[in-house]
Amino acid sequence: MEEARWAGPECLAAGPQLPAEVRRAGGDTARRARDRGGQRGVSCPKMHSDAAAVRSLRSCSSSDCFSKVMPPRKKRRPASGDDLSAKKSRHDSMYRKYDSTRIKTEEEAFSSKRCLEWFYEYAGTDDVVGPEGMEKFCEDIGVEPENVVMLVLAWKLDAQNMGYFTLQEWLKGMTSLQCDTTEKLRNTLDYLRSLLNDSTNFKLIYRYAFDFAREKDQRSLDINTAKCMLGLLLGKIWPLFPVFHQFLEQSKYKVINKDQWCNVLEFSRTINLDLSNYDEDGAWPVLLDEFVEWYKDKQMS
Repeated sequence: MEEARWAGPECLAAGPQLPAEVRRAGGDTARRARDRGGQRGVSCPKMHSDAAAVRSLRSCSSSDCFSKVMPPRKKRRPASGDDLSAKKSRHDSMYRKYDSTRIKTEEEAFSSKRCLEWFYEYAGTDDVVGPEGMEKFCEDIGVEPENVVMLVLAWKLDAQNMGYFTLQEWLKGMTSLQCDTTEKLRNTLDYLRSLLNDSTNFKLIYRYAFDFAREKDQRSLDINTAKCMLGLLLGKIWPLFPVFHQFLEQSKYKVINKDQWCNVLEFSRTINLDLSNYDEDGAWPVLLDEFVEWYKDKQMS
């Protein structure tokens, strides 16, 4: 008898008739297969396995299958030599940055040694900057010798003689200004000029100017020097200065003492331009009494 193949009810119906017991067993087997898989008929287990494999290969993408077959690629760890080289490069970069910052800080910080070397650029072999060195110094910082900022600088240095800076004056004053190079002093000029805008500082500088400009063996300031210094300090801020200058030009005065000098500043600050609030019986020096009288006569004429 031909060997029977299990291929579902269709095969059973078309094939040779088998004994009833065998047919009943086949029917039971088919029913159990339907109960397990929900399909009509029964297929060979080997065929099921091959079909499932084909469906699995078709359903997965090439990248998914490749990722399942090939393990993920690991990052290459740097060799010990490469690692040391990278660390050295980072350290060198950090050092260069630190070193440049340190050098910059050292350049910005005040140095007494650098300040001393700067002084001798103008003093030569002496311990004082004289007229020639002062001229070069003014040229380097871009300021005319007769500029009022030079008077303010002399005040900051507490210089005792016009046209001269001693070593002690230089070191003391430049240390207070934190200047040890020409560039630093140029950058400080605006600050020095701003001191004149403060009334207290201006008064101190004005009083200092008298002693700074006078001859040290004289108690008074000669009239020509006085006119120059007054013009330097009051020429741009006191509208009556041109008239006062004319008065001094035609007056009999050859010198101005310190009391007269200080009262001129007070007069410029407190007396109206028309002199209406000037008190002739006040404690003003005779110099100013004569100026008021001269000015009034000039106005009437």
